[in-house]
Amino acid sequence: MSGADGGDGRRRIAGRSPYEDLIGYSRMVADADGWIFVSGSTGTDPATDILPEGVEAQCANTLATIAAALAAAGATFADVRRVRYILADRADFEPCWPQLRAAFGDALPAATMLVASLIDPRMKIEIEVTARIDRRQ
Repeated sequence: MSGADGGDGRRRIAGRSPYEDLIGYSRMVADADGWIFVSGSTGTDPATDILPEGVEAQCANTLATIAAALAAAGATFADVRRVRYILADRADFEPCWPQLRAAFGDALPAATMLVASLIDPRMKIEIEVTARIDRRQ
């Protein structure tokens, strides 16, 4: 991931998704006041660019992508305040629950789950998070 300061108090981090340049967005934006916005992330393996078939493997890769974006802003899943899950098939949500519970632990963010078509029909899950850290330190 690479980052840049927009000169407006926002730090932008770019990921490896080709959609970032095609559509025009950042993987993560961190505001100077401590708010961190991680764009919807999907299950493509961040190291190999391979999209596994199963939802559980895609969920694991999605969480790894989000963890890296949060870390680039000095945050972890414990700092997440809101999460949105988007799944192509509602039946795929429950198999992901153990991984989601492990990632968020006791943070227990506000959450919404939506069922929608994703940008690539092979994609099964997309997760977006909003976090906040104390920047006064």
